[in-house]
Amino acid sequence: MKRVEIFKTNIYRMKDAQRIVATLVSLFSSYKINFDLDDEERILRIESSQLEIETNSIVRKMFEWGYRCERII
Repeated sequence: MKRVEIFKTNIYRMKDAQRIVATLVSLFSSYKINFDLDDEERILRIESSQLEIETNSIVRKMFEWGYRCERII
């Protein structure tokens, strides 16, 4: 079963988004992760085909790195 979580962020630069994606993929290798920086909410999209997505861990990591990240329900 495919699972998807969408987060609102304050990421504005593609360089930051690429670095965050690379780091998150290294921590959560089974996730497919991307940003939509053209969206006004600077969307972080995470998809998993097998595992439950660890939303709290994602939000906490982003906060630790100095970014805002809020799950959109």
